[in-house]
Amino acid sequence: MVDQILTLKEVAAYLKLTEKTAYRLASEGKLPGFKVGGSWRFKRDDLEKWIEERKAK
Repeated sequence: MVDQILTLKEVAAYLKLTEKTAYRLASEGKLPGFKVGGSWRFKRDDLEKWIEERKAK
């Protein structure tokens, strides 16, 4: 299960966004994430599915 759960910082780098933008998108429900102890976490599979959905539009 290596790198299946990503931090906000890792997601920002992966999507080539600033951390602030990634945080805003997650807070607004536009990025598929969840909070653990007040910190955002993201499943890599969910992000890849989210990207594919955006590409299809």
